[in-house]
Amino acid sequence: MPVDRMDCWCIIGAGPCGLAAQKNFRQAGIPYVAFERDDDVGGAWNAAAKSARVYDSAHLISSKRLTEYVDFPMPDDYPAYPSAKQAHAYLRSYADAFELRDSIRFQTSVLSAVRSEGGWLVRTDRDAEPIRFAGLVIANGHHWDPLIPEWPGEFSGDIFHSRDYREPSKFAGKRVLVVGAGNSGCDVAVEACQVAERVVHSLRRGYHVLPKFLLGKPIDLCGERLLRWRLPLWLRRRIAGAASRISLGSPARFGVPAPDHALFEAHPIVNSQWLYFLGHGRIAVKPQVERFAGDLIRFADGSEEAFDDVVMATGYRVSFPFLDEEELPRPNGAPDLYLNAFDRTRDDLIVIGMIQPDSGLWGLADLQSRLAAEYLSAIRDGDDATAAAFRAEKATARPDLGFGVRYLDTPRHRLEVEHFAFRRLLERKIATLRTNRSRARRRPAEPRVATQLG
Repeated sequence: MPVDRMDCWCIIGAGPCGLAAQKNFRQAGIPYVAFERDDDVGGAWNAAAKSARVYDSAHLISSKRLTEYVDFPMPDDYPAYPSAKQAHAYLRSYADAFELRDSIRFQTSVLSAVRSEGGWLVRTDRDAEPIRFAGLVIANGHHWDPLIPEWPGEFSGDIFHSRDYREPSKFAGKRVLVVGAGNSGCDVAVEACQVAERVVHSLRRGYHVLPKFLLGKPIDLCGERLLRWRLPLWLRRRIAGAASRISLGSPARFGVPAPDHALFEAHPIVNSQWLYFLGHGRIAVKPQVERFAGDLIRFADGSEEAFDDVVMATGYRVSFPFLDEEELPRPNGAPDLYLNAFDRTRDDLIVIGMIQPDSGLWGLADLQSRLAAEYLSAIRDGDDATAAAFRAEKATARPDLGFGVRYLDTPRHRLEVEHFAFRRLLERKIATLRTNRSRARRRPAEPRVATQLG
């Protein structure tokens, strides 16, 4: 028989997004139980965990001020781009400050979640019986299920995804191919080229490159200022492009193909060292892979070269192994959710953090969680008018999360949001719900008409 916990929500994950959901549910008085498969909070940033997906030298790609939670600033003595160790320490201190650990069941994996009798039937690897919850919050992140392309032939060397990379010593004296030019791929190439015999970087397309700092300030804070000034997109592109050319030079001068898209239509490479090592001949650029043949790899330009190791920095699938696709359909690789968070037809399923912003994620996940807590509080408190208005909006509204930016039509960019306008939109939705709930509390109750049965 299922264990009945219909007074609670189930939150899957205690990484950055799961912690944000837990904190906001706790503050709103919404009972929950959280499940975390590792023995500590932090998710991908918990380097000690068996499922760790962060390399030893990793730093945040977004600045601390545009990454931190809304009401929990990162320490002043943290650098502009905190290390992985500092990021994990920050997440641990967040969990402690808001007393979240006592509601987390560590070392417990969710095996399945199915809708059942007005709730969700959740099975874990630690419970003999399933548990029935009132609702489900998915916060397990979308950077864990590696997307690895398949090419004809077989490679005789070592091939692995960038999520399994830890440090560069394994590349000492080797011939290394890095496939994919996201920020992780560029970081791996930069580290590998300092110890390897040769590093080749295979690029499917050209990319825009931005420095991590401009005039001593993190580049995303510079971009934030332009957004606050409400400069039009074309002007922001010109300013950012000029700043990149002045500080780094044109990528074409280093053998990088010209981009096939405008700046901001895809994630730019944010790296101040990649072009530097390209310019020193420590990294060579090749087009996309065409086939394997033992240790030889053939590229789209017809050239061939022998390698010892291949690192696939090729991104991730949006994946929920505990959930049948019929419970959360994913047309074109990503689910259709209002504000990338809310099931359009039901109130018992919320996804936190399934966004790919052009800056930090954690603060936006915090705001998504606040909005969810406000909405569920309206339902709990019997504020039918407020709940009905939001319910109607999430069923039909299709907000432009690009806010004028036309992102590339790739699986990765189907989750893309422009952080500044998305943050403002979430803040407005939260304010509207709070205002409507406040008015509902002040509104006099409608008189009840007594009736006599019989």
